[in-house]
Amino acid sequence: MKVPKSPYVSLNGIVYLPRMLEKIRLHAAGELREDLHANLGSGFDERCCDFLQVAYADVAARVREGLDDIAVLDWCFQQGFRPTEEQIDVWSEFMRKRGWNDELSGRLAERKAEGGFSDRDDIVVMFDYIDADEGRPTGGRAVE
Repeated sequence: MKVPKSPYVSLNGIVYLPRMLEKIRLHAAGELREDLHANLGSGFDERCCDFLQVAYADVAARVREGLDDIAVLDWCFQQGFRPTEEQIDVWSEFMRKRGWNDELSGRLAERKAEGGFSDRDDIVVMFDYIDADEGRPTGGRAVE
């Protein structure tokens, strides 16, 4: 089973989107790590789709049709919302900081404890946790 790209990876400045698209592809191929199935279309996937004002099911359908990442993003812009550079910057910075001094801080602490990472001071946001849980360096250092 495989894990998708780091949530820090961006497409046209939009963090997380390449990860979501890769999760859809891996799931369709039967290759997505089992523990990632439960949150398909929810959590950060849902937040990303909400930002672009498109339905996750519609995005997943485009991905399963074989569109590449750029074509899916173009479809999102046509069907939903085309954010400005500033809106993308604000949204991406917001996402990069999820779990740091916000309503997800408690959940991050729980996830760290569940994953055996309680002693890891380098895991300060949810993206760091995801990277650590999937065997990548934290802090976006493994971004492709």
